[in-house]
Amino acid sequence: VNAYNTLKDQGMQIFLGTVTTGSCLAVVDKSKQDNIFQFTPSASAQDVIANDNCFQICFTDPNQGKASADYIADNKVATKIGVIYDSSDAYSSGIYNAFKTEAAAKGLELVSEQSFTKDSKTDFSAQIADCKNKGAELVFLPIYHQQASLILTQSKNAGFAPKFFGCDGLDGLTSIKNFDTSLAEGVMLLTPFAADSKDQATQDFVKAYKAAYNDETPNQFAADAYDGVKILAKLIESQKITGDMSASDICEKLKAGITAADFSYDGLTGTGLKWNANGEVSKSPKAVVIKDGNYAALDN
Repeated sequence: VNAYNTLKDQGMQIFLGTVTTGSCLAVVDKSKQDNIFQFTPSASAQDVIANDNCFQICFTDPNQGKASADYIADNKVATKIGVIYDSSDAYSSGIYNAFKTEAAAKGLELVSEQSFTKDSKTDFSAQIADCKNKGAELVFLPIYHQQASLILTQSKNAGFAPKFFGCDGLDGLTSIKNFDTSLAEGVMLLTPFAADSKDQATQDFVKAYKAAYNDETPNQFAADAYDGVKILAKLIESQKITGDMSASDICEKLKAGITAADFSYDGLTGTGLKWNANGEVSKSPKAVVIKDGNYAALDN
């Protein structure tokens, strides 16, 4: 909230943020009160778009949870599933709840449903032991990559080697310092962006990003944010928005422009992106597997 207020005091007219669900929920009512257009690259909970001034670039948590269960069931990846999720985090809980509902509909058996909180996210031995003892063939991880790296490391130490499946929060797993990235081999996840894609737009973006940020490889958070800037630029041009307009007037123009029937965007994280009045984008996740340290498409 303090950061938002600082930006507002500095004359912010459009708000491209925030990165994660928790921080986004802290400021959505502020941006609504100020009628500032809010465009979040990667806060994926449905609650963040409850107000009509906020739109998402990423797909929503329920979509990720449902798509994960569908992929696992439809491709017969496993039938006995364990879940480890963060009950204190809206992103993680949202995906978990949708996954649980769809898993039941698809005949998947959740043999272990384990949670942790922001205050207990370093030692996962109890959660891992429960999944192992109950015969989980696959562990679903609707969490962020930092905690996933610890779970993979501790699973190895416990002699537990199931399949692991996650969502876009796992993006960046192979870039964590001091993490044995060989443990990420075979991890499956849904993500809108893969840095090793061969299309020219992705390769140009990766090259420029590495040059700007000390050879760091961009993940989906970076790609979503980049798309956000480009989408806003297209809208500013199409709506003839100028810097002398008030933030409120700009917000109304952007809302009209982004939901217009003839507006769409082709970007790094999807093609033909369109938005409805609820703030949701029509974008589908794709399944990838980590192979030799890189993403490889999973066959559907």
